[in-house]
Amino acid sequence: MRTLGRLANAEWGPLYRTVRDTLRGTKPWRAIPLTLAAVSLTALAQYVQNQPWGYQFVQNIGSVRAEDPLWLALLRTPLSLFVPALDLPVWGALAQILLVFGIAEICVGRWRTLAIAYAATLAGTLYARVGIELGPDHPLGLPASDAQVVDTGPSAAVVGLAVFVCWRYQAYVTAALVVAVMVVEVLVKDNLAGREHLAAIAAIAVVLALCAAAAAAGAAVRRRRAAAAAARISGSPGE
Repeated sequence: MRTLGRLANAEWGPLYRTVRDTLRGTKPWRAIPLTLAAVSLTALAQYVQNQPWGYQFVQNIGSVRAEDPLWLALLRTPLSLFVPALDLPVWGALAQILLVFGIAEICVGRWRTLAIAYAATLAGTLYARVGIELGPDHPLGLPASDAQVVDTGPSAAVVGLAVFVCWRYQAYVTAALVVAVMVVEVLVKDNLAGREHLAAIAAIAVVLALCAAAAAAGAAVRRRRAAAAAARISGSPGE
């Protein structure tokens, strides 16, 4: 049991302590305003789209299909994240947003959470178009019928945020597990949603690589500045 405890602490300790300390230090709703707004917007979209007068309105502002013009899909993509899929229980989408968005907002900040969520969703939206162009005979391709599939919901954003936060907090096993589950999802049920989840992970991997490269470049600059400062001090008169 102690070994399991040490492993769990090594995997989730920093993440858990960050969330715990933040929620202890303030009222919960003040720590996650973006998350609460996202939950409320998703619940509102679910209510409106289930009304006879509201279904078409929600479709017009937040429903994305690969057959739509690209400009229209890009315009609708931000709101599509908050439109729950009609064939799935809304409580699942709300729970995902509350948990994953909440943890991400606390751990990496409000604007970074929003940027990562949008990047993951956009990656899925753009992949659908590329996949359909490649066709079903290509390993990364999709059947033409997927162009008519309504592409909404927070799942791609949730997957992207989960991988990003786990990697930033060195919960590498959990990040690998999320990726493995998404791969198994595609192997068991190969559909547009599963492929878009993998596209979201690929987009976040690129983001992480860019962050690592920027951090390495910044560290190199700091080392050069420190070395130059040390050289000036050692070479100054009076030494």
